[in-house]
Amino acid sequence: MRLRPWLALILFLLAAFLVAAIGGGATASSVREWYPTIAKPSWTPPSWVFGPAWTTLYILMSIAAWRVWCRREALEGAALTLRLHGVQLVLNALWSILFFGLRNPALALIEILLLWAVLATLQLRLFRHDRVAGALWVPYLAWVSFATALNAAIWWLN
Repeated sequence: MRLRPWLALILFLLAAFLVAAIGGGATASSVREWYPTIAKPSWTPPSWVFGPAWTTLYILMSIAAWRVWCRREALEGAALTLRLHGVQLVLNALWSILFFGLRNPALALIEILLLWAVLATLQLRLFRHDRVAGALWVPYLAWVSFATALNAAIWWLN
């Protein structure tokens, strides 16, 4: 039985928002108790920015992966790209667990560098497969680039 394209999109979105739920669970208490007490750079965004930003990014990354999935039979290397998408979802959730759950900015920094490398690799692969998918991925890579700098600054300051 073949999966219908719109059902596949829903599954990509559910996977992304499952990651969001895992990250939210790891983050919830630390955002109230620990994060406000640590030193942060002056360019740290206000807390209200993170929810809308991540919601948008999860939607965009899901659509990008779904576009590759829809054309997977015609695209050489699409299976690897989709596996890398799964890897980045795991790494995305793991960062929240390390940074907020374990309250360990140093370990989270090492992990986010790995996440960034996977995202950059995906960026190149997505542009090769589908220009729209590649364009949809740009904000995610940009946000994680910023988050990496923020994570590094927090680690340095604390």
